[in-house]
Amino acid sequence: MKKIATVDAVGHIICHDITRIIKDVVKDVAFKKGHTVREEDIPVLLSIGKEHLYVWEKNEGMLHENEAAEILYDLCKNENIKPSEVKEGKIELIADIDGLFRIDVDRLDKINELDEIMIATRHTNYPVKKGDKLAGTRVIPLVVEEAKLKRAQEIIGNNPLMELLPFREMKAGIVTTGSEVYHGRIKDTFTPVVIDKLKQYNITVCGHKIVNDESKMIVDAILELKRNGSDFIVCTGGMSVDPDDLTPSAVRDSGAKIISYGAPVLPGAMFLIGYFEDGTPIVGLPGCVMYAKATIFDLVLPRIAAGVKISKKDIARMGHGGLCLSCKVCTYPNCGFGKGV
Repeated sequence: MKKIATVDAVGHIICHDITRIIKDVVKDVAFKKGHTVREEDIPVLLSIGKEHLYVWEKNEGMLHENEAAEILYDLCKNENIKPSEVKEGKIELIADIDGLFRIDVDRLDKINELDEIMIATRHTNYPVKKGDKLAGTRVIPLVVEEAKLKRAQEIIGNNPLMELLPFREMKAGIVTTGSEVYHGRIKDTFTPVVIDKLKQYNITVCGHKIVNDESKMIVDAILELKRNGSDFIVCTGGMSVDPDDLTPSAVRDSGAKIISYGAPVLPGAMFLIGYFEDGTPIVGLPGCVMYAKATIFDLVLPRIAAGVKISKKDIARMGHGGLCLSCKVCTYPNCGFGKGV
């Protein structure tokens, strides 16, 4: 490209979008990249402050910002993700379904360490709705060395940087533990909270068992729900260190392998997660899930709903960003809670 005076630009091709901004009135593209300047365009261009223009002059080994944005989009795109149109050298990635948005953060960092290239995203493991904006890509200058985009392609390789996993159809079984509920001394206020959270991800409840603080009764309830078709089991109550709280040992006795009992998240430190041999997840929810607006359960549930198996390392990483500030007005998930990794 080359720089010329606007008054001398008739017949030349503009090599970037030119935006017109009038405060509180309009912010839009006045002239698109590729537009051939006409005589009548000159007063308009001058009125929006364009005394000079960059016009297209192709140089070997250089890419226009729009071409570069297309390449960056190709590095990110995956199933269930669609692009916006290229505008001012930028492409946005849009969710085509409800699902769990995931990013390879290490490779994203390496891309953004390259000069003159950027990809901005939502946090990884973020639940999104169809139509949500996921990311944006662009290069900083109007033209960029093709070699820099090739370096980005080498970093990404054959596996896209991002994925959007659909939420699966799941049936959950709930085990409510506690002598006070079992004997009818108090009303079960925990289960309705769990059901409401499951509904957010279209998880239906196929069974509910209320049991006493007896290990065998808890184990039998878990196994009965699993036999009856539950592909996700949620246990509430009995998760603290009191002598009557037997849920963690009962989960182990049911045959599930406990991945983690305890999590670096507040609220939710006494959380438990495990898996049966066939991959069925089972969680033990601490009492905070009943009354706190956002807890460890809200961080884990979208991943379970998308079929992502959670590891001990995944739980450990939740410590960064795992402190809820208990705001008077909860805005989760539009806040920093759980956004470390």
